Amino acid sequence: MIKAGTFKGKHIAVFGLGRTGISAALSLKAGGAKVYAWDDNAKTVEAAKEQGVPISDLNKADWTQIDELVLSPGVPDKLPEPHWSALKAKEAGIPIICDIEIFAREVMARAEENRPKVVAITGTNGKSTTTALVGHILRACGRDAQIGGNIGRGVLDLDAMHAGAHYVLELSSYQLERTQSLKANAAVFLNLTPDHLERHGTMDHYEAAKRKIFLNQTKADTVVIGVDDSEGRRICSELKVSNGRRIIPISGRKSLGHGVCAIKGKLYCSCGEKVVEVANLNKAAALEGMHNWQNAAAAYAAVTSLGIEPQSIGDAILTFPGLEHRMETVGKIVKVRFVNDSKATNADAAKQALGSYKDVFWVAGGQAKSEGITPLEPLFKNLRKAYLIGEAAPKFHKTLTKAGVENKISGTLEMAVLCALRDALNSNAKEPIVLLSPACASFDQFKNFEVRGDAFRAQVKNLTEMFAREKAA
Repeated sequence: MIKAGTFKGKHIAVFGLGRTGISAALSLKAGGAKVYAWDDNAKTVEAAKEQGVPISDLNKADWTQIDELVLSPGVPDKLPEPHWSALKAKEAGIPIICDIEIFAREVMARAEENRPKVVAITGTNGKSTTTALVGHILRACGRDAQIGGNIGRGVLDLDAMHAGAHYVLELSSYQLERTQSLKANAAVFLNLTPDHLERHGTMDHYEAAKRKIFLNQTKADTVVIGVDDSEGRRICSELKVSNGRRIIPISGRKSLGHGVCAIKGKLYCSCGEKVVEVANLNKAAALEGMHNWQNAAAAYAAVTSLGIEPQSIGDAILTFPGLEHRMETVGKIVKVRFVNDSKATNADAAKQALGSYKDVFWVAGGQAKSEGITPLEPLFKNLRKAYLIGEAAPKFHKTLTKAGVENKISGTLEMAVLCALRDALNSNAKEPIVLLSPACASFDQFKNFEVRGDAFRAQVKNLTEMFAREKAA
């Protein structure tokens, strides 16, 4: 645990007692703060209490005695409607922060020579894979790498700070909008496409939240920025004239005069006097597709900026085992390969998988985002058939039928997988893919995308064992 010593003696309210809320409350308590923690869910409050979190009903609190509110990133303070705790904080003139701000203050409170290295990663898509890949590379190169933030462990639940530590943090726009003190040694900005607009209101506000990842950087720090989309190219140009920090553009699909790029799966670095081939990503089983080539370019650029030897980074990239629920091969039955891409909760994320495979038997649906699957129409040519689940099924059925794509409303994930397997086995495709890449949130049928992906994996495992028994009989 990272103890929040900079908050010693302060009175801090914590609302939202999920993973990050509990770690924040315990960190503040360990650092000497007076903590008042609460949640609207009684079961959540009781579970937090059992873990040693100081519980206090914030509905009845004297907010004039509270210094700051740590508000769970998922709880809105503006749109679509401010939570009551945020309203009380604003009425009392109390700053609203999150666990990332606490972490950032702890880093900056240390003497510069004793500070850990911080690699911060954001973007609409690809940030989880890139975060996991950076952590893997650092560990493979013998560094103490702690991975957390919006992935895995809450940032304050990570191991205590020391000068040799490397904190690799996935940061969402929700976290960044409540962070002021972060100073990343390497700030990675992968891409920007419409998402979470119900929370941010406009693309300008969404972008402004994401761009806070560059706060407080100096000439000694590095920006790694994706330039495969127009927004990234624009932001890169704007940053180049804003101050003298080192900027490394990255691409997964085109050559760059300066930067790190992948061309036909080969990763090149052109940041020095010579262009250097870093790795052949075609040999990296967990990094299929141009979007993952961009992720690899980002990871390489971020890690090399920390002074680690390039060849060691290239070797480590090829041993990356991949990320659960993101283009994860979970089984094979006869000729049919099953790919779990449950983390694809919007069309732009699903585009990555649909663009990486041919002969796809596509399982899609759930709670759709506003754009639905219309942006995916150029990739419908890769589909053999679609199997639709959840609330979005009727809407997706209309879109696919209009585009001439064969589809079926299966309703449940289990039925969709069974039908997809049957059709894939009976098809003339040499390497058919049953792909769960829903292009939707999961909340209509599952607690989260992880539970949805685990259900897919479990069903594939059961089917694989059943086919193996029949073959042995």
